[in-house]
Amino acid sequence: LCVPILLFFIALATAAAAGDENTTSAIFLIVKELGIGSVVGLSFAAVGAAIIHWCWKQGWLTKIWIQMTVVALALASFAVAQELHGSGYIAAFVGGLLFGSLAKEQTHDLVLAAEGTAESLAMITWLLFGAAVVGQNMHLLTWEVVIYAFLSLTVIRVLPIFLSLAGIGESVSSRLFLGWFGPRGLASIVFTIIVLEAELPGSEFLAIVVVATVFASLVAHGVTAKPLAAWLSRREGTAEPVQD
Repeated sequence: LCVPILLFFIALATAAAAGDENTTSAIFLIVKELGIGSVVGLSFAAVGAAIIHWCWKQGWLTKIWIQMTVVALALASFAVAQELHGSGYIAAFVGGLLFGSLAKEQTHDLVLAAEGTAESLAMITWLLFGAAVVGQNMHLLTWEVVIYAFLSLTVIRVLPIFLSLAGIGESVSSRLFLGWFGPRGLASIVFTIIVLEAELPGSEFLAIVVVATVFASLVAHGVTAKPLAAWLSRREGTAEPVQD
């Protein structure tokens, strides 16, 4: 959901770097990327779901191969949208929404392989992030970056989520819990890569800030996850979640 906002500000920054202060080109670019991404995602989801359903009726696909086809469908949506200069992220997101709507009660079974693949790739991403990114860039950290990383994990991250949940019936403890654990750092890495690909001025410094923030998040949230979950369950009078 944050991708359109990110793309819009990247377009503005790109235009400003080129000496063009007109926002029209930036708006046109974002509409183009969102439009192409949406059309590709919806088309692939609709056609793909129809083909999968027809092949299943013909007895040409087993449950295992159907799951693999769903993964391939998501990757194809992303790749085609990117090739057409649209947003692959929007294509995959919008296509996924439509595919889930079309699959209905079969959605969970169909996306099991996709979820497993995504979690495996996420773990590989964290491994590479720690080994190749954090280790190679620790010397570039400054006290200003460290302070911002601390603020990002506390005030900047917790306060907006805490305030946005006001009036929905959640307790203060639950709102603070959700604010502390908030969005995951994997999206930040993806967004940073998008910014780096845009070759904007200062993007390298921004990448260092994200590296420091995400690394601090991994440590802080990893260490506090179980004790804070146990504390919240006792405070709210619910059973502590079973750990996988």
